[in-house]
Amino acid sequence: MKHMNTKMRAALTVEKQVAIVLWKLAMPDSYRSVGNQFGVGKSTVGAAVMQVAHTIKDLLISRVVTLGNVQVIVDGFAAMGFPNCGGAIDGTHIPILAPEHQAGEYINRKGNFSVVLQALVDHKGHFTNINMGWPGKVHDTRIFRNSGMFQKLQEGTLFPDQKITFGDVEMPIVILRDPAYPLMPWLMKPYTGSLDSSQELFNYRLSKCRMVVECAFGRLKARWRSLLTRLDLSETNIPTVITACCVLHNICESKGEMFMAGWEVEANRLAAGYAQPDTRVVIRAQEGVVRIREALKTSFMTGQATV
Repeated sequence: MKHMNTKMRAALTVEKQVAIVLWKLAMPDSYRSVGNQFGVGKSTVGAAVMQVAHTIKDLLISRVVTLGNVQVIVDGFAAMGFPNCGGAIDGTHIPILAPEHQAGEYINRKGNFSVVLQALVDHKGHFTNINMGWPGKVHDTRIFRNSGMFQKLQEGTLFPDQKITFGDVEMPIVILRDPAYPLMPWLMKPYTGSLDSSQELFNYRLSKCRMVVECAFGRLKARWRSLLTRLDLSETNIPTVITACCVLHNICESKGEMFMAGWEVEANRLAAGYAQPDTRVVIRAQEGVVRIREALKTSFMTGQATV
C-alpha cells in the first residue's frame, strides 16, 4: 500500500489511506465529503477504498474469518441452550445503486437494488464463513446451495465428525437457520404452522441461538454504515468492500472495540428506507432428517442427550 512521492505531490501514507477508508466505510458520506475531511480529491478516496479493501481481503480474510476452535463454538451454543451446534446462518441484503449490466437481476422482492451477504457466525457473533455478491433477486436457498460451505457440509468436512445421540438417532454438528432453508441432517430450522408445546420449546431454543447472526448483521451495519446507503461501486468491487467490512467487524468484536448505542439508532434510521425482503418458507425435508429434529425436540422436553 506504500506509494512513491512524485514531483507533483507527496504520496499518501499508509496510515492516512487506512484512516480515509475507515471513515468512508463507517459514515454514510459521499466521496467528495470524505475527501474534504482529509484534504484529498474524491478520486483519491475511491482509489484508497479499493486498495485497502483488496489488501484486507488478500491478507486478512483467511486469518480473521475462520472457524477456529469448533469445540469452543459448540460449547458456547450449548450454554445458550442448543447442543452440538457449530453456527447460525442467515442472509442480508446490502442496498446498491442500479448496476450497469443486468440491473433487473439485482431487484429484490421489496423492489430495491441489492446484493446478498450470506454468513455463518459463532456464538459470539463473529463471522466464520461469508459468501457475498449474489444479486438481490436470487433466493437464499440457491445462494446457499452454490456456496463452498454447502459443499463442505454435504461432504462432512466443515466440522469434526462429532455426533450426539438421542436414543437410536444420531445428530452431527449442525447449523441453525430460519424456515427459508430446507431441513438437512446438518441444518436445523424451526417448526412452522400450528405448534404444540414441544415444538414451541424447540423453536424458542433455536431462535435464541439463531439471534446471534441477526445481531451480527445489525452490528456490522451499525459500525460500517456505508453498507446502508446504496454502495456506489461496480458489481465487481462491491463484494470486496463487503468482505473488508466483515473482516473489520471480526477484528473490532474480538478486540472489544467500543460500540456506541447511537450508531444503532442511526443505522435503523438509514435502514428504514431499504427494508429487508421477507423470507419464503421451504417445506421439503427428507424423512431421516425429520427424525433427527423430532428426536432433538423430544430431548428438550426430557433433558436427555448423550455425546
